[in-house]
Amino acid sequence: MKESWLPEGGVNLFQVIKAKKAEAAAKGIRIINLSIGQPTGSALLSAKEKAAEAVMSEQESMHEYQDNGSPGVPNFAQKFVQQHLGCKLAGRDIAFLPIPGIKPMLGLVILACGVAETMIKVATTTEPGYPTPADWCRYLKTFQYSLPLNMGNQFRFRIKDIEPGTSLIMVNYPHNPSGQIATKEWWTTLCSFCESRGIRIFNDNPYFILSHSPNSCSLTEVALDFPNLSWAEAFSASKVINNGTGWRIGAMVGSPDFIQDIATIKGNTDSGFVAPMAAGVLYSISHDQASIDECRKRYRQRIETLVNILTRSGMRLAVKPGAGFFTLWKRPDKAFGIKIKNAEHFNFLMIEETGVVGVHFNPYYIRYAVTGEVERMAGAIEDAFSKAKVSYK
Repeated sequence: MKESWLPEGGVNLFQVIKAKKAEAAAKGIRIINLSIGQPTGSALLSAKEKAAEAVMSEQESMHEYQDNGSPGVPNFAQKFVQQHLGCKLAGRDIAFLPIPGIKPMLGLVILACGVAETMIKVATTTEPGYPTPADWCRYLKTFQYSLPLNMGNQFRFRIKDIEPGTSLIMVNYPHNPSGQIATKEWWTTLCSFCESRGIRIFNDNPYFILSHSPNSCSLTEVALDFPNLSWAEAFSASKVINNGTGWRIGAMVGSPDFIQDIATIKGNTDSGFVAPMAAGVLYSISHDQASIDECRKRYRQRIETLVNILTRSGMRLAVKPGAGFFTLWKRPDKAFGIKIKNAEHFNFLMIEETGVVGVHFNPYYIRYAVTGEVERMAGAIEDAFSKAKVSYK
């Protein structure tokens, strides 16, 4: 029998959870899915209409390779990024790059730091966190470590946590899964430290437009004041236009040196995004902020509803979310009269006993999302956690 050429392990966490959910559904258990990490439904009508119009265009540039530019949608990256920010970007010493979503770019960010030529040390916010940066480091066989994120530091690491010899720090603020935001003061401390030591910073930032805390700050807004800092930040349309997760449209901004290095790798490995979808995205973010604001308000209300239900049921929120549609909880020590081993154990018990599906981050945390209609499911969620009878030591 022929065997895989890849190293053992690395099974996708979300696929494991989906399998457990399907197993429970096959047994007739009513599923209450709080694991979904993408908005439900479709993209905003304004985006769909403009994209449809662009698809029907006879303009050749709308249908050709976009590569590292956007001939079909001129200056897309500059305009898209600017719509996220309060500060003016024109005339600043920065560069832009249109991208086909953030996820496929994460490996290119690491490659752009010279990992093909030499071993580098990469710090990530992946425990708990979106695992892809760590996965890429494993595939590229470079040294990676996770910066400590926990209830003690409110899921914002400290400068003293950065190990000597670090070349690249890959962060994700607002943070998935905690919903924690980065503040101006926090970014300023990090940028100052990295500038003085020649460390590059990359921020994966798809949730910024869904911030509901006035203190939420992007890397760009602070990095502009550090002329010797090498930095890049990526914004995605996936959650901007409600559900644009399959549209694969985004943009990067950053210092010219870092963006050019990323563009060099991208130019040799990627042909660019789909221009008509970019046209739809840009139209919505430029002309339909009212609908985007409705999405933000809806998630905030759902978060409040879910937090109230789970808190009354004895669950402990790990940190108050300031953006997005995720809530992170400390897994209980006991549920259903059973001692809980870790977050996976609790998640699978909840699926098997009540149909409530979350995403576990071993050993301590479990994430529940509010992309679904939490208000409609409120009674079932409350009944499920009442049955679980969770407790902490």
